[in-house]
Amino acid sequence: MAVQQTSFQKKTKSRIPYIPGSRPSIKNTQLLVSSGVPSFDCVIGGGIPVGTLVLIEEDKYGTYAKLLVRYFLAEGIACGHSLFVASQDLNCEALVRELPAPVHHDDAAPTSELDDKMTIAWRYQNMREIQSFSSNTSFGHHYDLTKSVDPDILRTIDTCYWTGPIECRQAEGRFKNPAYYDLLCTIQRKIEEGQFGVEASPEKRNMLRIAVHSLGSPLWAEQTHQKSDLPIFLYCLRSLLRSAYAACVLTLPSHLFQETWVIKRCQHLCDTAVRLESFAGSEKETNPVYRDYHGLFHINKLSAINTLMPHVPESFDLAFRLRRKKFSIEKLHLPPELQGTTQREQDELPSVAGVSCGGAGTRNLLDF
Repeated sequence: MAVQQTSFQKKTKSRIPYIPGSRPSIKNTQLLVSSGVPSFDCVIGGGIPVGTLVLIEEDKYGTYAKLLVRYFLAEGIACGHSLFVASQDLNCEALVRELPAPVHHDDAAPTSELDDKMTIAWRYQNMREIQSFSSNTSFGHHYDLTKSVDPDILRTIDTCYWTGPIECRQAEGRFKNPAYYDLLCTIQRKIEEGQFGVEASPEKRNMLRIAVHSLGSPLWAEQTHQKSDLPIFLYCLRSLLRSAYAACVLTLPSHLFQETWVIKRCQHLCDTAVRLESFAGSEKETNPVYRDYHGLFHINKLSAINTLMPHVPESFDLAFRLRRKKFSIEKLHLPPELQGTTQREQDELPSVAGVSCGGAGTRNLLDF
């Protein structure tokens, strides 16, 4: 008797290409790369998904946004990825030369707990310790901001710079500003020549990291084109990233834009959108409530690639601090009760009650 064959076939997992410095997500097997800041990776869901666009709205002076770009590029150098750096506000080559150097595991290990312990009241000793967001795995590297990367290592990295259109050519298509069109064509050419597309078959698969600093700033010669060219550029750029082994981090000086709807469209056209609010030059800088932090970290949008809903962090009340050698994102915690607020509020209740009852406003000696 012949055995009847069925058309059933066992479903196998799709093969994920191996790229140094990347790992699949434990939730949806989406390929991830590190941003260079472990706490940032933890907040956005484990890392930056390959083929996505990350928007960072700059702080008032652009100091911390530039620092995140440096971390992103430094992680690419540590993993041997190709780099593409674009900016019209600063020298791209100088930015790469100033990238922080990675720290070895022995140096990155935390010091003894006795160094970080504080002398506090006995009733607070059993409370849970406040910790920053961190990853329990070895994904990504740690960096020392006081040291720069070795120049010999920089020579081995495939790096491309873009500081503006070389030729004064006119924009084509729907672009009115030639800078956006030239940058988009340069990125597309880099993806094709470097064989970073998903359809390409290189001998060794590698990753392309794209960093665009201060997109749409006044040095981009924006006048009346900013309303139309910037969203179109982001739409086309995200389309290029979807079909390539690449990830892009760009910063946007949103505080210089007068039209808020332009920022909303830019956030919608990006996969991940965050905003940095620095305390420098504001009233919060001298506020004792924020004395342990340098700014607030706002999440406007999180990527939802190959999933129905995005990652939900533990808390949306986030702040960042910059130490001498390290930048970290932490949960926003209020400090202990200040000296000026030690008096209890109920001390004022008897006098208020006396006024409401029609009696004198003075406090009786027997009032508690």
